[in-house]
Amino acid sequence: MKLLLIGYGKMGRAIEAQALARGHQIAGIVDPSRPDVRISDFTAAEADAAIEFTHPDAAFQNVTACLKQGIPVVCGSTGWLHHFAEAQALSQQTGTPLFYASNYSVGVNLFFHFNEYIAAKMHQFGGYDVQVREIHHTQKVDQPSGTALTAAEGILRNFPGKTTWRNEAASAPQELAILSEREGTVVGTHIVTYSSAADSIELKHEAHTRDGFVQGALLAAEWLPGRRGVFGMQDLLGL
Repeated sequence: MKLLLIGYGKMGRAIEAQALARGHQIAGIVDPSRPDVRISDFTAAEADAAIEFTHPDAAFQNVTACLKQGIPVVCGSTGWLHHFAEAQALSQQTGTPLFYASNYSVGVNLFFHFNEYIAAKMHQFGGYDVQVREIHHTQKVDQPSGTALTAAEGILRNFPGKTTWRNEAASAPQELAILSEREGTVVGTHIVTYSSAADSIELKHEAHTRDGFVQGALLAAEWLPGRRGVFGMQDLLGL
């Protein structure tokens, strides 16, 4: 298939390499380093799907440009979800599918699945408090990470004692603390911890390389064309 890459940082380059290895073609690369190439230069005839990994400030504009051009778009940028309802409406209006995930790793999405299961069980027994901790490389812009927010939302849906999250230590019992750390070149580590006076239980996912994210994004791009609607990794993996 023909892929339009939007963003040519570490993820964009890794996606390009794996896409070519899987026999796909790169229809074009849209990036500030290539100012003469624009999303509006492409249509569904030139690109079967777009994969977007950029900056929170650019993601929504990139996604809407793809939808208006009729190009199915897989978005991995985080930090723009305050515009997500608008993107959903545009996807419906144009009939062009949108695939969004805060994290494309199959392992992380199993982590999300187990996170909700554990939260639903833990609140039944009482005595435990819960917090989320995320660690990423120093170049990561958004805080907390999109993956941490997805984990937090899963907890809030299933652990009635928590009603909101806070990006620091909790100051009230109903707050779910999300502790964000930036250090070195850490790819991404997420830890959910339940603590009581008697013991602690942790659910942890640690990414060693970006390969899992790249593979998941390519799976999504291969799966998306021909569908209508807004999708995520639960749809792709059948979770």
